[in-house]
Amino acid sequence: MATWDELVSYVRSAYKVVDQQPDELRLLVRFEDDRSQTVLLGREVLDGKHEWVQIASPCGRVGQVDLRALLVEVGHNTVAGGVVIMGEHVVLRHTLPLENLDLNEFTEPLSLLAATADELEEQFSGEDDDY
Repeated sequence: MATWDELVSYVRSAYKVVDQQPDELRLLVRFEDDRSQTVLLGREVLDGKHEWVQIASPCGRVGQVDLRALLVEVGHNTVAGGVVIMGEHVVLRHTLPLENLDLNEFTEPLSLLAATADELEEQFSGEDDDY
């Protein structure tokens, strides 16, 4: 893959897309234990020319999770992604450059991030929300 449009084509064929905007896709990832996780893919452009994809997944609402405990957990047990607050949500996210991106360099981080966000959501909010 080398462009956002190529990534969108691949994602539409491989994942359940529940919403699409020009620079954003919303996916619903389902797990074997009947849980599911919303994952947002966003196109970011660095310096007006370099395309990146941001993979983000909410893991709770800001007012409903112990942020310190969640950050400690992520610091000890998470390989990919960082935690940020976006609006009312605590979000696990990771960003990758699209230029020369191999398929496995996208699918593995997406899977890992979705599963980790779902585990954090279950651990810290006890919920299984599709935000």
